[in-house]
Amino acid sequence: MRFTGVSAAAVVALLGMGAAHAQSSGPSAQQIIQALKPTGNVSSTTRGIVPLAQGAAQAAPAPSVAKPAAMRMKTTAPAAVSHAAAQTPSINLNIDFATGSAKLTPQAVTELDRLGRALTDKTLAAYHFRVVGHTDTTGAASTNLALSQARAAAVKTYLMSKFDIPATRLQATGVGEADLLVPTGPNVANRANRRVQIINTGK
Repeated sequence: MRFTGVSAAAVVALLGMGAAHAQSSGPSAQQIIQALKPTGNVSSTTRGIVPLAQGAAQAAPAPSVAKPAAMRMKTTAPAAVSHAAAQTPSINLNIDFATGSAKLTPQAVTELDRLGRALTDKTLAAYHFRVVGHTDTTGAASTNLALSQARAAAVKTYLMSKFDIPATRLQATGVGEADLLVPTGPNVANRANRRVQIINTGK
């Protein structure tokens, strides 16, 4: 009975560690490559990856959601981003930043290291990419727009510094809360909407 009790405790601990790992882990470098290469396609069940066809389908309902007046003023740029993502391979990554800032967390560094390895792989080395920052609807729209721009710039800076990716290969932009992956009302915290989108813009 004593052995059984210890074994049960060990199993519980291992399950907890596995759950935590599953929650924090994102797509591998190879999965990112498959999603971003022109002929790439991955299963929509893979966490964090939005393939070309499914990504376009998921983003489609967003324009039908009523937005506050402050948000409607920013619809032009996000629409262009959504159109580009619908026409070319793209991927959504849940990059964790410090709350209310563009400071990278250790988890963010891990995710970006995978992204950097993918972008410098020979499969993608000849392509250019747009780095698009997105937020949820918590807080003021103007603040979220500035925050998303700062976070996209932070991602670009890290990739340039760590992986020697030329600045000309990466275009950083932010659209704030105006292009939600999961449509919500105002002041709704949604992790899926706090994302960094990588779009292959061609050679």
